[in-house]
Amino acid sequence: MSDSIPPCPKCQSEYGYQDQNLIICPECGHEWDPEQAIVEDGLVIKDANGTQLQAGDKVTLIKDLKVKGSSTVLKIGSKAVIKRLVEGDHDLDCKVDRMGDMMLKSQFVKKA
Repeated sequence: MSDSIPPCPKCQSEYGYQDQNLIICPECGHEWDPEQAIVEDGLVIKDANGTQLQAGDKVTLIKDLKVKGSSTVLKIGSKAVIKRLVEGDHDLDCKVDRMGDMMLKSQFVKKA
């Protein structure tokens, strides 16, 4: 295998080969474009405006949110950085400015 060809995102095979602009895995038959961002496990999460979110994106709250188990409120316009995307009701694991790590719902944020 050439060092420039990444392993297959589906089966992790190291025997992929390039055919024009696609890479093809001979073991599972998966084809992908290495120039496109790989979405982990097919998890696609969008913000309130329909923009796809990824780990590392900066987001802004579009609504005041009460912090569960606390009297604290996250104000509209608060900024956060997405650490990772997860499945479930609260699908964003974020670091919120001046508040620390929290799980947020993607429907209440927009990409900054």
